[in-house]
Amino acid sequence: MIDIFTVVLPHVLMAIAVWRLLHRDDLDQEPTLPGFRRGPLRRKAKAPLRGDGTPGA
Repeated sequence: MIDIFTVVLPHVLMAIAVWRLLHRDDLDQEPTLPGFRRGPLRRKAKAPLRGDGTPGA
């Protein structure tokens, strides 16, 4: 009985965590990055951008 409990409990907790992660609303929204191109060829950024989109130092 204890062996089954020790195997099932972590799996149930992981299933609950996955369930909660998959049903978050913010997973459906992708922020767009300025200058981002899809595909295998991407330009290298000259300077990293801050959160407000301005070039950082």
